[in-house]
Amino acid sequence: MRAEHLRRVLVPVALLGLAVTACGDQTNAAQRERRHPYAAVDELPEALAPDGTTIVVGDPRRMPVHLYEDMRCTVCKEVEVTGAGASLLDMTLGREVRTEYTLSSALDGPLGGTGSKKAANALRAALEQGKFAEYRAVLLRDQPQENGDGYTDALLLETASRVEGLRGPAFDSAVKEMKYADFVDASQHAYEAAGSPVLPAADINGKRLPDTQSDVLLTKDFLPVWISGYR
Repeated sequence: MRAEHLRRVLVPVALLGLAVTACGDQTNAAQRERRHPYAAVDELPEALAPDGTTIVVGDPRRMPVHLYEDMRCTVCKEVEVTGAGASLLDMTLGREVRTEYTLSSALDGPLGGTGSKKAANALRAALEQGKFAEYRAVLLRDQPQENGDGYTDALLLETASRVEGLRGPAFDSAVKEMKYADFVDASQHAYEAAGSPVLPAADINGKRLPDTQSDVLLTKDFLPVWISGYR
């Protein structure tokens, strides 16, 4: 009778131990993942989302920070170079968030020319080579004057030469022939469908950052604190 009682007690305890062990394994796996962020930008996974316009950079399982940008937008450059760009990159590398992009070409209208469209097409071509994030950073850092329509084929190709492994026949012809013109048009429509927000704009975990608080994007270190409030 006592043996039977011990068996009834020990079996549930053993099962509980297995459950705790399994739970511990899952926790340890998550901790290991957190301890192993991406070492550099060129390790970040990049993909085109199923909607055909959103470019996703980073661990797709993480909370999204969705940016709306136009490569001719001077404030977009400011965000990247002196604002929240570095903090967002650190969070993406650290697997805290994933970064998503919708590329607008709206500024070609009031400013004239086709520089925004050409830059968006070149960025789509860079995505095919797994070099979107690296190329985008270079394009914004070396942005030509907003009103000069400076994103010519020659400039886009010269700038691409600074990203290791990007230049080649496929990329060069895609830039010169506007291979991804349909993507450029669809991306502009996606931007308009999102309400044509003042650029740059951001959706954090599906919630639009209000225009009145967009200075968060221009502040170097405050974005991580702001993002934590959207989780």
